Amino acid sequence: MDIPDMMTAMVLEKQGGPLVEKRIPVPVPGVGEVLLRVGACGVCRTDLHILDGELAAPSLPIVPGHEIVGVVVGNGAGATRFSVGERAGVGWLGATCGTCRYCLKGQENLCDNARFTGYTINGGYAEYAVADQRYCFRVPPQYGDVAAAPLLCAGLIGYRSYRMIPENAIDIGIYGFGAAAHIVAQIALHEGKRVFAFTKPRDAKTQAFARRLGASWAGDSTQLPPAELDAAIIFAPAGPLVPAALAACAKGGVVVCGGIHMSDIPSFPYSILWGERVIRSVANLTRRDGEELLSIAPKVQVQTDCTTLKFRYANKALDMLRTGAADGAIVLTMVPELTGRS
Repeated sequence: MDIPDMMTAMVLEKQGGPLVEKRIPVPVPGVGEVLLRVGACGVCRTDLHILDGELAAPSLPIVPGHEIVGVVVGNGAGATRFSVGERAGVGWLGATCGTCRYCLKGQENLCDNARFTGYTINGGYAEYAVADQRYCFRVPPQYGDVAAAPLLCAGLIGYRSYRMIPENAIDIGIYGFGAAAHIVAQIALHEGKRVFAFTKPRDAKTQAFARRLGASWAGDSTQLPPAELDAAIIFAPAGPLVPAALAACAKGGVVVCGGIHMSDIPSFPYSILWGERVIRSVANLTRRDGEELLSIAPKVQVQTDCTTLKFRYANKALDMLRTGAADGAIVLTMVPELTGRS
Protein backbone atom coordinates (compact mmCIF):
# COMPACT_ATOMS: atom_id res chain seq x y z
CA MET A 1 0.00 0.00 0.00
CA ASP A 2 1.49 3.33 -1.08
CA ILE A 3 1.85 5.79 1.79
CA PRO A 4 2.69 9.41 0.95
CA ASP A 5 5.48 11.35 2.65
CA MET A 6 3.25 14.32 3.50
CA MET A 7 -0.34 14.75 4.67
CA THR A 8 -2.84 17.48 5.43
CA ALA A 9 -3.67 18.08 9.10
CA MET A 10 -5.53 20.63 11.20
CA VAL A 11 -3.01 21.84 13.77
CA LEU A 12 -3.38 23.79 17.01
CA GLU A 13 -0.32 26.04 17.24
CA LYS A 14 -1.37 28.11 20.25
CA GLN A 15 -4.22 27.87 22.73
CA GLY A 16 -6.94 30.39 22.06
CA GLY A 17 -6.21 30.41 18.36
CA PRO A 18 -7.95 28.59 15.53
CA LEU A 19 -6.70 25.36 14.04
CA VAL A 20 -4.42 25.86 11.04
CA GLU A 21 -4.49 23.66 7.95
CA LYS A 22 -0.93 22.51 7.29
CA ARG A 23 1.06 20.01 5.29
CA ILE A 24 3.13 17.92 7.68
CA PRO A 25 5.04 14.63 7.40
CA VAL A 26 3.05 11.40 7.62
CA PRO A 27 4.02 9.92 11.00
CA VAL A 28 6.12 6.76 11.10
CA PRO A 29 4.90 4.07 13.51
CA GLY A 30 7.37 3.24 16.25
CA VAL A 31 7.77 0.05 18.26
CA GLY A 32 4.34 -1.41 19.02
CA GLU A 33 2.52 1.28 17.03
CA VAL A 34 0.17 1.16 14.06
CA LEU A 35 -0.27 3.72 11.31
CA LEU A 36 -3.90 4.47 10.46
CA ARG A 37 -5.37 6.12 7.41
CA VAL A 38 -8.08 8.11 9.15
CA GLY A 39 -11.62 7.56 7.92
CA ALA A 40 -13.46 9.60 10.54
CA CYS A 41 -12.74 11.45 13.77
CA GLY A 42 -15.34 12.68 16.22
CA VAL A 43 -15.31 16.20 17.65
CA CYS A 44 -15.38 16.22 21.45
CA ARG A 45 -15.92 18.94 24.03
CA THR A 46 -12.47 18.08 25.38
CA ASP A 47 -11.09 19.42 22.08
CA LEU A 48 -12.70 22.75 22.98
CA HIS A 49 -11.19 22.63 26.48
CA ILE A 50 -7.75 22.17 24.89
CA LEU A 51 -8.34 24.90 22.32
CA ASP A 52 -9.62 27.37 24.93
CA GLY A 53 -6.82 26.73 27.43
CA GLU A 54 -9.06 25.12 30.05
CA LEU A 55 -6.78 22.08 29.88
CA ALA A 56 -3.24 23.31 30.37
CA ALA A 57 0.03 22.26 28.77
CA PRO A 58 -0.88 20.40 25.59
CA SER A 59 2.11 19.31 23.49
CA LEU A 60 2.04 22.21 21.04
CA PRO A 61 1.84 22.18 18.11
CA ILE A 62 -0.71 19.37 18.32
CA VAL A 63 -3.17 17.69 15.97
CA PRO A 64 -6.38 17.35 18.02
CA GLY A 65 -8.94 14.57 17.80
CA HIS A 66 -9.39 11.44 19.91
CA GLU A 67 -12.39 9.65 18.44
CA ILE A 68 -10.54 8.07 15.53
CA VAL A 69 -11.66 5.30 13.21
CA GLY A 70 -9.26 4.27 10.49
CA VAL A 71 -7.68 1.48 8.49
CA VAL A 72 -4.30 0.09 9.49
CA VAL A 73 -1.83 0.80 6.66
CA GLY A 74 1.42 0.13 8.49
CA ASN A 75 2.85 -1.57 11.57
CA GLY A 76 5.88 -0.63 13.61
CA ALA A 77 8.31 -3.19 14.98
CA GLY A 78 6.54 -5.72 17.19
CA ALA A 79 3.06 -4.49 16.26
CA THR A 80 1.17 -7.67 15.42
CA ARG A 81 -2.27 -7.09 17.00
CA PHE A 82 -3.77 -5.61 13.82
CA SER A 83 -3.14 -6.63 10.24
CA VAL A 84 -2.81 -4.16 7.39
CA GLY A 85 -6.31 -3.53 6.06
CA GLU A 86 -8.08 -3.99 9.42
CA ARG A 87 -10.08 -1.17 10.99
CA ALA A 88 -9.10 0.14 14.39
CA GLY A 89 -10.50 2.75 16.76
CA VAL A 90 -8.48 5.11 18.95
CA GLY A 91 -9.75 6.93 22.03
CA TRP A 92 -8.51 9.54 24.52
CA LEU A 93 -6.23 7.27 26.58
CA GLY A 94 -3.20 6.80 24.34
CA ALA A 95 -0.65 5.16 26.65
CA THR A 96 0.11 4.49 30.32
CA CYS A 97 3.30 3.72 32.19
CA GLY A 98 2.20 0.39 33.65
CA THR A 99 4.33 0.92 36.75
CA CYS A 100 2.75 3.68 38.87
CA ARG A 101 0.56 2.94 41.89
CA TYR A 102 -2.60 3.34 39.82
CA CYS A 103 -1.55 1.12 36.92
CA LEU A 104 -0.50 -1.57 39.39
CA LYS A 105 -3.97 -1.41 40.99
CA GLY A 106 -5.78 -1.75 37.67
CA GLN A 107 -6.69 1.95 37.58
CA GLU A 108 -4.88 2.84 34.38
CA ASN A 109 -7.27 5.74 33.78
CA LEU A 110 -5.58 7.49 36.76
CA CYS A 111 -2.00 6.81 35.59
CA ASP A 112 0.45 9.48 36.71
CA ASN A 113 2.28 9.33 33.40
CA ALA A 114 -0.54 8.74 30.94
CA ARG A 115 -0.46 10.17 27.43
CA PHE A 116 -3.58 11.32 25.66
CA THR A 117 -4.56 11.30 22.00
CA GLY A 118 -4.99 14.77 20.53
CA TYR A 119 -3.47 16.36 23.66
CA THR A 120 0.00 14.95 24.18
CA ILE A 121 -0.06 12.63 21.14
CA ASN A 122 -1.08 13.85 17.68
CA GLY A 123 -4.67 12.88 16.99
CA GLY A 124 -7.12 12.33 14.19
CA TYR A 125 -7.82 15.72 12.63
CA ALA A 126 -5.52 14.55 9.84
CA GLU A 127 -5.24 12.10 6.99
CA TYR A 128 -3.02 9.72 8.99
CA ALA A 129 -2.35 9.02 12.67
CA VAL A 130 -0.20 6.64 14.70
CA ALA A 131 -1.35 4.91 17.86
CA ASP A 132 -0.10 2.39 20.39
CA GLN A 133 -1.64 -0.93 19.32
CA ARG A 134 -2.42 -1.80 22.95
CA TYR A 135 -4.78 1.18 23.22
CA CYS A 136 -6.61 0.60 19.94
CA PHE A 137 -10.01 -1.07 19.72
CA ARG A 138 -11.58 -3.39 17.21
CA VAL A 139 -14.52 -1.61 15.63
CA PRO A 140 -17.78 -3.61 15.43
CA PRO A 141 -18.54 -4.38 11.78
CA GLN A 142 -22.13 -3.15 12.26
CA TYR A 143 -20.82 0.43 12.42
CA GLY A 144 -19.41 2.50 9.60
CA ASP A 145 -16.50 4.84 10.32
CA VAL A 146 -18.73 7.86 10.99
CA ALA A 147 -21.18 6.00 13.20
CA ALA A 148 -18.41 4.36 15.23
CA ALA A 149 -16.34 7.49 15.90
CA PRO A 150 -18.52 8.97 18.71
CA LEU A 151 -18.44 5.65 20.56
CA LEU A 152 -14.70 6.10 21.14
CA CYS A 153 -14.99 8.97 23.61
CA ALA A 154 -18.53 10.27 23.99
CA GLY A 155 -19.65 6.67 24.21
CA LEU A 156 -16.80 5.50 26.43
CA ILE A 157 -16.95 8.31 28.97
CA GLY A 158 -20.73 8.12 28.94
CA TYR A 159 -20.62 4.38 29.55
CA ARG A 160 -18.09 4.72 32.39
CA SER A 161 -20.23 7.45 33.95
CA TYR A 162 -23.35 5.31 33.62
CA ARG A 163 -21.64 2.36 35.31
CA MET A 164 -20.89 4.60 38.31
CA ILE A 165 -24.57 4.80 39.25
CA PRO A 166 -26.23 2.09 41.37
CA GLU A 167 -27.54 -0.90 39.41
CA ASN A 168 -30.93 -0.57 41.10
CA ALA A 169 -31.32 3.08 40.06
CA ILE A 170 -34.40 3.53 37.84
CA ASP A 171 -34.93 7.27 37.39
CA ILE A 172 -31.79 8.73 35.82
CA GLY A 173 -31.21 12.42 35.15
CA ILE A 174 -28.81 13.48 32.39
CA TYR A 175 -27.60 17.09 32.43
CA GLY A 176 -26.25 18.25 29.09
CA PHE A 177 -27.87 16.22 26.32
CA GLY A 178 -25.21 16.01 23.64
CA ALA A 179 -22.96 13.33 22.15
CA ALA A 180 -22.31 11.30 25.32
CA ALA A 181 -25.87 11.65 26.63
CA HIS A 182 -27.58 10.49 23.46
CA ILE A 183 -25.50 7.28 23.50
CA VAL A 184 -25.79 6.45 27.19
CA ALA A 185 -29.52 7.22 27.16
CA GLN A 186 -30.06 4.42 24.65
CA ILE A 187 -28.23 1.96 26.91
CA ALA A 188 -30.15 3.11 29.97
CA LEU A 189 -33.50 2.78 28.20
CA HIS A 190 -32.54 -0.68 26.95
CA GLU A 191 -31.88 -1.67 30.57
CA GLY A 192 -35.30 -0.50 31.70
CA LYS A 193 -34.34 2.87 33.19
CA ARG A 194 -36.34 6.06 32.88
CA VAL A 195 -34.36 8.98 31.48
CA PHE A 196 -34.92 12.63 32.43
CA ALA A 197 -33.05 15.05 30.14
CA PHE A 198 -31.89 18.48 31.30
CA THR A 199 -30.77 21.12 28.81
CA LYS A 200 -29.92 24.80 28.76
CA PRO A 201 -32.97 26.93 29.57
CA ARG A 202 -35.42 27.20 26.67
CA ASP A 203 -33.47 24.80 24.45
CA ALA A 204 -36.62 23.32 22.93
CA LYS A 205 -34.70 21.75 20.03
CA THR A 206 -32.49 19.59 22.25
CA GLN A 207 -35.40 18.74 24.54
CA ALA A 208 -37.37 17.48 21.54
CA PHE A 209 -34.33 15.44 20.46
CA ALA A 210 -34.18 13.81 23.92
CA ARG A 211 -37.86 12.96 23.82
CA ARG A 212 -37.47 11.41 20.36
CA LEU A 213 -34.81 9.12 21.80
CA GLY A 214 -37.22 8.00 24.52
CA ALA A 215 -36.68 10.35 27.45
CA SER A 216 -39.67 10.33 29.82
CA TRP A 217 -39.22 14.05 30.43
CA ALA A 218 -37.04 16.82 29.03
CA GLY A 219 -36.76 20.31 30.47
CA ASP A 220 -34.52 23.15 31.59
CA SER A 221 -31.62 22.49 33.96
CA THR A 222 -33.18 25.08 36.28
CA GLN A 223 -36.25 22.88 36.76
CA LEU A 224 -36.94 19.96 39.04
CA PRO A 225 -38.07 16.80 37.22
CA PRO A 226 -41.52 15.33 37.85
CA ALA A 227 -39.98 12.51 39.94
CA GLU A 228 -37.07 12.35 42.35
CA LEU A 229 -33.96 10.99 40.67
CA ASP A 230 -32.11 7.89 41.82
CA ALA A 231 -28.98 9.18 40.10
CA ALA A 232 -27.79 11.95 37.81
CA ILE A 233 -24.99 12.22 35.28
CA ILE A 234 -23.61 15.66 34.43
CA PHE A 235 -21.96 16.00 31.02
CA ALA A 236 -22.21 19.79 30.72
CA PRO A 237 -19.04 21.48 32.10
CA ALA A 238 -21.02 23.76 34.43
CA GLY A 239 -20.31 23.58 38.17
CA PRO A 240 -23.68 25.07 39.21
CA LEU A 241 -25.35 21.92 37.88
CA VAL A 242 -23.89 19.89 40.76
CA PRO A 243 -26.10 21.40 43.49
CA ALA A 244 -29.02 21.43 41.03
CA ALA A 245 -28.60 17.69 40.46
CA LEU A 246 -28.21 17.01 44.18
CA ALA A 247 -31.45 18.86 44.87
CA ALA A 248 -33.21 16.70 42.26
CA CYS A 249 -31.95 13.41 43.75
CA ALA A 250 -33.70 11.28 46.33
CA LYS A 251 -31.86 10.12 49.45
CA GLY A 252 -29.05 7.77 48.53
CA GLY A 253 -28.80 9.34 45.08
CA VAL A 254 -25.51 9.54 43.21
CA VAL A 255 -24.38 12.53 41.12
CA VAL A 256 -21.67 11.62 38.60
CA CYS A 257 -19.60 14.39 36.98
CA GLY A 258 -18.57 12.99 33.62
CA GLY A 259 -16.43 15.79 32.20
CA ILE A 260 -12.67 16.23 32.23
CA HIS A 261 -13.19 19.94 32.98
CA MET A 262 -15.91 21.76 34.89
CA SER A 263 -16.32 25.31 36.10
CA ASP A 264 -16.20 25.88 39.85
CA ILE A 265 -18.93 24.29 41.92
CA PRO A 266 -20.69 26.94 44.03
CA SER A 267 -21.31 26.43 47.73
CA PHE A 268 -24.54 24.67 48.62
CA PRO A 269 -26.40 23.75 51.80
CA TYR A 270 -25.45 20.49 53.46
CA SER A 271 -29.11 19.52 53.49
CA ILE A 272 -29.06 18.59 49.78
CA LEU A 273 -26.04 16.33 50.31
CA TRP A 274 -27.32 14.78 53.54
CA GLY A 275 -29.26 11.55 53.26
CA GLU A 276 -26.22 9.64 51.97
CA ARG A 277 -26.21 11.35 48.61
CA VAL A 278 -22.88 11.03 46.77
CA ILE A 279 -20.91 13.22 44.36
CA ARG A 280 -18.18 11.58 42.31
CA SER A 281 -16.13 12.33 39.22
CA VAL A 282 -15.11 10.21 36.28
CA ALA A 283 -11.53 10.46 35.05
CA ASN A 284 -10.68 9.33 31.55
CA LEU A 285 -11.48 5.69 30.78
CA THR A 286 -9.92 2.26 30.75
CA ARG A 287 -9.42 -0.21 27.94
CA ARG A 288 -11.90 -2.46 29.69
CA ASP A 289 -14.54 0.28 29.37
CA GLY A 290 -13.88 0.34 25.65
CA GLU A 291 -14.08 -3.40 25.17
CA GLU A 292 -17.33 -3.58 27.15
CA LEU A 293 -19.04 -0.71 25.34
CA LEU A 294 -18.04 -1.91 21.88
CA SER A 295 -19.45 -5.31 22.77
CA ILE A 296 -22.70 -3.90 24.20
CA ALA A 297 -23.43 -1.23 21.55
CA PRO A 298 -24.32 -3.67 18.72
CA LYS A 299 -26.53 -5.73 21.06
CA VAL A 300 -28.40 -2.62 22.20
CA GLN A 301 -28.38 -1.39 18.59
CA VAL A 302 -27.06 1.98 19.71
CA GLN A 303 -27.39 4.51 16.93
CA THR A 304 -25.19 7.59 16.84
CA ASP A 305 -26.82 10.72 15.48
CA CYS A 306 -24.02 12.45 13.57
CA THR A 307 -23.57 15.74 11.78
CA THR A 308 -20.62 15.17 9.45
CA LEU A 309 -18.19 17.60 7.83
CA LYS A 310 -14.91 17.25 5.95
CA PHE A 311 -12.02 17.46 8.38
CA ARG A 312 -10.76 20.69 6.81
CA TYR A 313 -13.84 22.33 8.37
CA ALA A 314 -12.70 21.43 11.88
CA ASN A 315 -12.94 25.05 13.07
CA LYS A 316 -16.54 25.23 11.88
CA ALA A 317 -17.27 21.92 13.64
CA LEU A 318 -15.81 23.22 16.90
CA ASP A 319 -17.92 26.37 16.63
CA MET A 320 -21.01 24.22 16.08
CA LEU A 321 -20.17 22.22 19.18
CA ARG A 322 -19.62 25.37 21.21
CA THR A 323 -22.99 26.84 20.27
CA GLY A 324 -24.96 23.59 20.41
CA ALA A 325 -25.86 23.89 16.74
CA ALA A 326 -26.04 20.13 16.18
CA ASP A 327 -27.91 17.35 17.93
CA GLY A 328 -25.95 14.26 18.94
CA ALA A 329 -22.34 14.10 17.74
CA ILE A 330 -20.22 15.96 15.20
CA VAL A 331 -17.79 13.91 13.13
CA LEU A 332 -15.01 14.94 10.74
CA THR A 333 -14.49 12.68 7.75
CA MET A 334 -12.69 12.32 4.46
CA VAL A 335 -15.97 11.84 2.54
CA PRO A 336 -18.24 14.64 1.22
CA GLU A 337 -20.22 16.61 3.76
CA LEU A 338 -23.55 15.20 4.85
CA THR A 339 -25.92 15.57 7.74
CA GLY A 340 -28.13 12.96 9.30
CA ARG A 341 -28.37 9.81 11.34
CA SER A 342 -25.48 7.41 10.78
